[in-house]
Amino acid sequence: MSRYREQLDLSGKTAIVTGASRGIGAVIAEALAEFGAHVVVSSRKLESVSAVAEAIRQRQGKAEAIAAHAGDPQALRSLVEETCSRCGGVDIVVNNAATNPVFGPILDTDASVFAKIMQVNVLGPLELAKAAYPSMKARGGGSIINIASVGGLRPEPGLGLYSVSKAALINLTKVLAQEWAKDGIRANVICPGLVQTRFSAALWQNEEHLQRFLRAVPLGRIAQPEEMALLAVYLAAPASAYCTGAVFTIDGGLIL
Repeated sequence: MSRYREQLDLSGKTAIVTGASRGIGAVIAEALAEFGAHVVVSSRKLESVSAVAEAIRQRQGKAEAIAAHAGDPQALRSLVEETCSRCGGVDIVVNNAATNPVFGPILDTDASVFAKIMQVNVLGPLELAKAAYPSMKARGGGSIINIASVGGLRPEPGLGLYSVSKAALINLTKVLAQEWAKDGIRANVICPGLVQTRFSAALWQNEEHLQRFLRAVPLGRIAQPEEMALLAVYLAAPASAYCTGAVFTIDGGLIL
């Protein structure tokens, strides 16, 4: 293996990927496994993540399926405990799980909706990172990769509270990067634009909204989930050893 290929080798590493039953989370899990990581595929429903884990194993990768609610701190602590039991520890955490139960102006939302969004999109990533911290520190370091959104950099119409939560996740990533660097733990954030997944279907299936979006994107198209995967591999791998606290956009030039 060349010295450059070695920099992307994840052999011997264990990764937890949340929200990995489909979409961006599933393809990131697949990519990490392809580069050698032992991947724990997690989401609320065991049946869904079991299918993703089995598909990875069919391609000779190493994968486990563990169900956990991304907004439940105790479930996330149990996820880490089970991962350590099965795999020996944690080296990589990809916080991909997210929720957005509303679309419209914030004047039409209430406190319960705000609380739910923040619980899953911000508190969940924090609690999972905290749960993984002891294992990462003991193993000499690790990588936390948070999946935010360009909405966290520039509020998107109709996605006000979601944008607020992703802005918070971006800043949380920077806090983790600053506080945990001494322990060899890096934290970076990926901000996708509109990606063609079930999660964002309400946006790209609306022809009027889609055409307005496409006119605003220099590359003139929406993204596919697979286009997020290799950046996650880079941020998980030794190749990005000097990269922490960084914000990466994959948005076709939307927020230029």
